[in-house]
Amino acid sequence: MLELLQLRANGVSVIVDLRDRGLPRILYWGAELGELDADVLTRLAEASDPPVVRGPVDVAVPMAVLPLQSAGWFGSPGLSGHRDGQDFSPAFVVTAADVEQTPAQPAGRLCVDAQDRDAHLTLRIELELTASGLLRLRATVTNVDPERPYTLDGLQLTLPVPPRAREIMHFSGRHLRERAPARQPFTLGTHVREGRRGRTGLDATGLVLAGTPGFAFESGEAWGVHVAWSGNHRTLAERTPDGFALLGGGELLLPGEGVLRPGDSYTSPWVFGAWGHGLNDLSARFHDYLRARPQHPSAVRPVVLNTWEAVYFDQDLEALTELAELGAKVGAQRFVLDDGWFRRRRDDRAGLGDWYVDEQAWPEGLHPLVDHVRALGMEFGLWVEPEMISLDSDLARAHPDWILSSGHRLPPEARHQQVLDLTNPAAFEHVLERLDALITEYGLDYLKWDHNRDLVDPGRVADRRPGVRGQTLSVYGLIDTLKARHAGLEVEACASGGGRVDLGIVERTDRVWASDCIDALERQQIQRWTGLLLPPELIGSHVGAPSSHTTRRTHDLAFRAGTALFGAFGIEWDLRRASDADRAALAAWIDLHQRHQPLLHSGRVVHVDHPDPATQVHGVVARDGSEALFAIVAVATSELTRTGMVRMPGLDPHAAYRVQPVDLTADTTGFPGRAGPSWWRHGTTLPGRLLAEHGVQVPPLFPERLVLVHVVREQEQVP
Repeated sequence: MLELLQLRANGVSVIVDLRDRGLPRILYWGAELGELDADVLTRLAEASDPPVVRGPVDVAVPMAVLPLQSAGWFGSPGLSGHRDGQDFSPAFVVTAADVEQTPAQPAGRLCVDAQDRDAHLTLRIELELTASGLLRLRATVTNVDPERPYTLDGLQLTLPVPPRAREIMHFSGRHLRERAPARQPFTLGTHVREGRRGRTGLDATGLVLAGTPGFAFESGEAWGVHVAWSGNHRTLAERTPDGFALLGGGELLLPGEGVLRPGDSYTSPWVFGAWGHGLNDLSARFHDYLRARPQHPSAVRPVVLNTWEAVYFDQDLEALTELAELGAKVGAQRFVLDDGWFRRRRDDRAGLGDWYVDEQAWPEGLHPLVDHVRALGMEFGLWVEPEMISLDSDLARAHPDWILSSGHRLPPEARHQQVLDLTNPAAFEHVLERLDALITEYGLDYLKWDHNRDLVDPGRVADRRPGVRGQTLSVYGLIDTLKARHAGLEVEACASGGGRVDLGIVERTDRVWASDCIDALERQQIQRWTGLLLPPELIGSHVGAPSSHTTRRTHDLAFRAGTALFGAFGIEWDLRRASDADRAALAAWIDLHQRHQPLLHSGRVVHVDHPDPATQVHGVVARDGSEALFAIVAVATSELTRTGMVRMPGLDPHAAYRVQPVDLTADTTGFPGRAGPSWWRHGTTLPGRLLAEHGVQVPPLFPERLVLVHVVREQEQVP
């Protein structure tokens, strides 16, 4: 039987120990070690065996990817469960271990089967190193007892990190301020982040990271873990007195959600691990993985005009056709009609669940608007919130039993709405039929799929059992079914903005709405950290009105559009109220985005560790090093009078590059009366190595301003 295995891909090595028929444990996960022969692997494994010490148990305790108390593990258990109080501590023995290799996964996928005959449980662990260097794993536990159910309380998978990882980083947030980073020492004990809101959560982290002290985008080593699941979840960083340090996570099961009847199985979500020399390297592994998927959006991303902040609930054909005309003139390619189009939806208190076009607002249906939009050369999309129901709706009056609740009471309302129980087959089929009919009748190209409340007291009326897991799987099934029926349909994941951003929902959607806040200053941070997981083409980023809808902060167009440029570009602005000059300038920004979109949506994202915290520098570098686009952003008032030298890493060190400010931002910033650097007006040519290590001076920036710099390779070799 297989005892030691090395997996290698894209600068990452993983060594897996399967000796003594124990569950797999990771001996090494990090930088590439080169190909190691069997003899070296054996000696490495022997050198890695922990000593037996006086105190805990009289054997060496391994840390498996599914650590068990039966092996002497006193940290967080990988599997928790029981059978009427018995079989609470399973001890699995490996029965088979095989490596599957395919062209898509040349590094291979390890499949390990194990069983506990006494507890009547079997286990399968899948561990895979993707071509991009991500390590992902999941487990399936099956109840093979012919008569008795087994209650699974939790299953979480773990990955080790080395002792030098002494600092952890995680993220929190709220509505309009998603994914705010926090750091702390990685001390003894367990740091746990739990999401109990029935969706990924505005306050939940995309990643938990551990790294060498002070790890940053360009420096240090970092390890990270992500749970690819859109329901309740648990992520942790743990350091034990035995000297182990780990990252782990899995689904957070509510009481009763993990009951396995005889023959039933539970499969965990994929848990992704990423390692990198700095966060840029770690992030690139997620980006490369997502871009390699067959369903990843590969066509040019259309510029979206979304109507919400332009008209809100005011559904007026004349106003919307004018908005569409102005949008087409500036370069919009997809028109999305937001909330308010369906029956009795004049505010957020009624109508959810009644997915019929409102006959009073639209006596001829949406056809006049859809036809007009299509005649302008744009695609048409629609806002929906299929998982929700208003108590003031025909559906709620007809089927109060379709509301997700414990069966004794209705949960507290949020945004005047409740949750539709999609685990109920009749409710699922109703929503599927309604959405399918709308897509078919209007030939919809796009659904903005919203989810505006947490799942409070989320029970199923039919059996009074908790329903988060079933609801999550039903949502996945609903989206999958619609996309299978309608080739080319795209779906945007929106959940009070960025409340459902994870690799589970991204497997079946084409875009996420990172936040309801499109204030450019807030978006600089939100997009910076959302982009740790997702590449720019998956992150919706729109140009709003000069005064932000959510913060009332005012920004010039260059700052708003320059921020939206590094994402899936869109417009969230009542263009009827914009001046001719503003619309012309917006058209120029859209043209700039379209010209640079092949770079922005395929290149390597780079964040620069600039010494002044008031200035952020980020960019995208072409995969072949042929060009790059960098943004220098003043996010606050600096204590310095100059921005200082701005480095541009990621370029070919042996090539010469033409460095030129982008015209749209070249003259929009800088303090009056002060000369910019001498090269700024006419550009300069410098070696890639010099740009990465030394950089260039840029004009001093007012706070909440930015400049863009385009870098193009001129010659391959620098003498």
